[in-house]
Amino acid sequence: MDNIVEVATKEFADKGLSGARIDEIAALTHTSKRMIYYYFTSKEGLYVAVLEEAYRRIRSIEATLNLDDLEPEAALRKLVGFTFDYQLANPDFIRLVMTENIHNGEFLAQSKTIQQLNVPVINAVKAVYDRGVKAGVFRRGLDAVELHMSISALCFFNVANRHTFALIFKRDMTDPEAMEGRRKNIVEMVARFVSK
Repeated sequence: MDNIVEVATKEFADKGLSGARIDEIAALTHTSKRMIYYYFTSKEGLYVAVLEEAYRRIRSIEATLNLDDLEPEAALRKLVGFTFDYQLANPDFIRLVMTENIHNGEFLAQSKTIQQLNVPVINAVKAVYDRGVKAGVFRRGLDAVELHMSISALCFFNVANRHTFALIFKRDMTDPEAMEGRRKNIVEMVARFVSK
């Protein structure tokens, strides 16, 4: 079943929900359409399972960052850097999120687990932020969800818009040196935004 979700992830990321084909997923996993429908009830059910696994994967890695062991600013920088690195290394995750936004979150809304999967990251951001406020290094009045949204947006853009931005502004959005510079800029922007 894990293999089905893995192959389906690539299929949905590459072709979107409407373009993905259960026949193709069945062929690549050496199973049958009937078996896929048995486990996931429908193409949409498989797509929801793919979304859940995509969020589960990033959140489970975030949970291993040990942010509580670091000073608040170092913890924030580590979280931002991780987000950048993960999204850059996992363009399928970005494409799945983009596809779900095209569908106005319709399938995320059907998931019984996705909201719960995302609670820990907000708690982690809030814990780092609150520690920084208490230590006198972060300014007061920021919302953890807003901060998470800003981090996500800055990191997301580099994958979601890499082709159009590269063509319009003649920038190589795949050059490792350029991406390392971009990463440093994003980490610094967030750190300065939060700092007193």
